[in-house]
Amino acid sequence: MERTLKMLAKEAKLRMKKGFWQQCSEELVNRRAAAREQGIGESRMDRYFQEKVGERIKGDAPDEFYLKVRDLLLSEGEVSDAIGRLTDKEYFATLSYAEQQRYNLELSARYLSALERFKREYEFELKGR
Repeated sequence: MERTLKMLAKEAKLRMKKGFWQQCSEELVNRRAAAREQGIGESRMDRYFQEKVGERIKGDAPDEFYLKVRDLLLSEGEVSDAIGRLTDKEYFATLSYAEQQRYNLELSARYLSALERFKREYEFELKGR
């Protein structure tokens, strides 16, 4: 469903009424302090926090692939056969050799992107838990 300008304005007004920006401000102060304690640059923390707030406003949800990668990394860490574990074996079996190679390359690119995102999230969110 496409969000109209009127809907976006209503959402913004609701965020203001419910104190969304006040909560964000308080959370940013707390995260900056935590970043300082961990030796992470505050500017890096600010950029990361801005991305997260933007995702919350847009209503972006993590995709299934990222969640699979995150679960794999949290349970077993970086493993040498991650691409094999993430491969959809049934679908892979139906592909020709060239399609299999393309699938592996695309899966590798998606995995590297998810790994980068995980490392960023781990540094700022999961490590302190």
